[in-house]
Amino acid sequence: MQGLKGLCFGQEELPKEVLDWIAQQNLWNLWVPRCYGGLELSLTEGLEKLKELARIDGSLGWTVTLCSGANFFIGNLQKEVAAEIFMNGKKPIFGGSGGVFGTADRQGNGYVVSGKWKYATGARYLTHFTLNAKIREEGREVLTDDGVPLVRSFVLERDDVEICRDWDTMGLRATTTESFTVESQWVDGRYTFLYDELHQPHLIFKVPFSAFADLTLWVNYIGMAQHFLEEAQNIVGPEPTLNKLLSITASAAQLANELAQRVEQLVHSGKQVPEEMELEIHQEASESVRLLSGAMIGAYPLLGIRASSMQNPLNQIFRDYFTATQHHIFSAGGKRS
Repeated sequence: MQGLKGLCFGQEELPKEVLDWIAQQNLWNLWVPRCYGGLELSLTEGLEKLKELARIDGSLGWTVTLCSGANFFIGNLQKEVAAEIFMNGKKPIFGGSGGVFGTADRQGNGYVVSGKWKYATGARYLTHFTLNAKIREEGREVLTDDGVPLVRSFVLERDDVEICRDWDTMGLRATTTESFTVESQWVDGRYTFLYDELHQPHLIFKVPFSAFADLTLWVNYIGMAQHFLEEAQNIVGPEPTLNKLLSITASAAQLANELAQRVEQLVHSGKQVPEEMELEIHQEASESVRLLSGAMIGAYPLLGIRASSMQNPLNQIFRDYFTATQHHIFSAGGKRS
């Protein structure tokens, strides 16, 4: 796996050799049940794999995390639809946007979907796009019993969307996290789903999606910080400031694993994960990322001009990490309460 570092470094897209390796290892399907061709990893097993990938390369870990996280929605699909997509001899790669940036007008037994969504990680690699849209009837938004717009999620095939090549960030370049548009595309109602409506019995799908998202992204930050630490030690050795980063990364990895184990224990005992624990996970993850970021920024001035060279892995790791921290659930505007 370490040879992947050289293949991923400095790339604008993940090379074919890397994409082939991901497919061979079945990493897009980390969470997918074995009966649908997946690895069916437990929460703790999957998190350890994602952290390992992020430690190799930020774009590699981030892309597998977000796309396998979209394939996780197999748990929300009707069983016949899941079988149709995942058992047709091809290896589906889902990805999409969590934002509500479009509309879906009811028409017959389906919907006419339109809008532009930001951003879909792995857009150039995907076979299917997932998106959220407000439901409308006769041009008017449908409201829930609480008076808020009804939103449903949709799965569309690659040919039904148009990718916008607008991913122009300092880091995570090879994730190809592009926006995409859909223009008046009719979608059969079978290809819609709700996050809290399950159609698969496997325990992994009992994990609340908010906790799942927090934990899977958190281990990416930890993995990238570990990679940064390794490369920094190669330059300056056991410098005290790096020891601080070492301590913070070790504590973060331990805490993330402990929280994931607690979630697993609840799920395996048939209990629901309480909202208080979902909030605890988010708060702990957010504080951990804040500490990791501060330690990396504190260490950076010690690393000399080599760390600012585009030819040095440290520079890419730094850019990848701080691009990743802008994900909406960990940015300043993404706090849960």
